Amino acid sequence: MGIGLATCRRLVKEGCDVTIWDLSQKDLDAAAKELKESGRNIFPYQCDVSDKDRVHELAMQAIKDMGRVDILINNAGFVRHGMFWDQPVENAVKQMDVNVNALFYSIHEFLPDMMQRNSGHIVNVSSGVAMASAPGLAAYTTSKWAVWGLTDVLRLEVLAAGKKGVKFTSVHPGNIMTGMFEGFELNALGRFISPPVKDHDMIAEGIVEKGLKKQRPLVVIPWQIYIALISRCLLPNFIVVRLALMVGMADCVKNYKGRKGYIHSTSK
Repeated sequence: MGIGLATCRRLVKEGCDVTIWDLSQKDLDAAAKELKESGRNIFPYQCDVSDKDRVHELAMQAIKDMGRVDILINNAGFVRHGMFWDQPVENAVKQMDVNVNALFYSIHEFLPDMMQRNSGHIVNVSSGVAMASAPGLAAYTTSKWAVWGLTDVLRLEVLAAGKKGVKFTSVHPGNIMTGMFEGFELNALGRFISPPVKDHDMIAEGIVEKGLKKQRPLVVIPWQIYIALISRCLLPNFIVVRLALMVGMADCVKNYKGRKGYIHSTSK
């Protein structure tokens, strides 16, 4: 679903064969049926990406199916909203398992071969909240800061190892109006400064056209999210906090609908 499926649609149009992983067999089957109409080879497998052994098994299967993996897109996402102290700590741990630890597993499987070939591209989907913290999404925000940090340091590690052909991109979507973050919203001032993203294909377009084709290290949609990052770097913290409250961050999950804890795990 969501960004994962939208990205697959664009990849098959570019001539890619695609392996897709998802926890939901129903959604996996629907996606595979649609994508196979492109005429490309589609390899769907049910997977909980926080299960290290299953990721290893399916990584080997992907290499068997496709010969090698040139592009890895980590798009796993799990969210539970609400103030940190009002939730069981297991919610926070699960978000870290799916949103961060799963990346350790998948990248560790595919990066060594990319390093050996000095070729490949890894795209990690972070979030706009990695640049502007969102009250009510403490664990999710933490996990997406981690995704950004992991992407950044791995980029430096491969360069230090002399492997300039291995690329990394961190993707930071803003508020997408449908799907997992339906109902997440800022106030009128916040929406003016950082307009919501109308659909998942806008993010998929950024992944393919900016991340993969132009090899940009950062893809931020909408670009206005950079304002939060620049403000954090240049302004005193008390001003940054006041600005966040002014744009409605304190009540951003007040009308949250989303998928209410549904685990959506997709890696390609």
